[in-house]
Amino acid sequence: MAHELVEALVGMKEKEVLRIAEELLGRGEDPLEILRLSQEAMGIVGERYEEGEYFLPELVMSGEILKKVAALVKPRMAAGAPAAQKLGKVILGTVRGDIHDIGKDIVAFVLDVNGFEVTDLGINVPEEKFVEAVKANDAQVLALSGFLTLAFDSMKSTVAAVEGAGLRSNVRIIIGGGHMDETVRQFTGADAYGDDAMAAVTFAKQVVGVN
Repeated sequence: MAHELVEALVGMKEKEVLRIAEELLGRGEDPLEILRLSQEAMGIVGERYEEGEYFLPELVMSGEILKKVAALVKPRMAAGAPAAQKLGKVILGTVRGDIHDIGKDIVAFVLDVNGFEVTDLGINVPEEKFVEAVKANDAQVLALSGFLTLAFDSMKSTVAAVEGAGLRSNVRIIIGGGHMDETVRQFTGADAYGDDAMAAVTFAKQVVGVN
């Protein structure tokens, strides 16, 4: 059924996606696994977009379906999340030139329910806005999101801007979204990259010294 969820989302079959997600939840599936499968499907959609097989309408449609899946699973995650003092501060945003909030919103939610204070700057965020937010909030973690490869240069320039402002030693930076790997991490100068929302949580916990 996991494969069916990925296939249905890639095929833009909204009713089928939601039906499968509800069935998985009914069987007691981990909500995070459903989100992971959805993000896997979005990665395929992104690849097809960059290859010219899909276009902007498909990107928008798939993103809307993913938001509905997230709306289904979020209450299950929140219900199981313990109330606790915030562990640390995270600045999050989609970098300049990229308008996708597909994975970012999920990352923000997962960080929040795991005990972090998250400041979400939104989409198409210029480098200086990230710098201002890190400085104003005294954040320990900066999470840069980008769905398409065009975001890589903006991630690199954002890391450079943070360094230029003298803040690089105070904040750890993780990048996430589509097509992330060690080569991209090195290119951007970030400290880590994440394949899914939980990777951001794991990284943030390491930064603040929580196991």
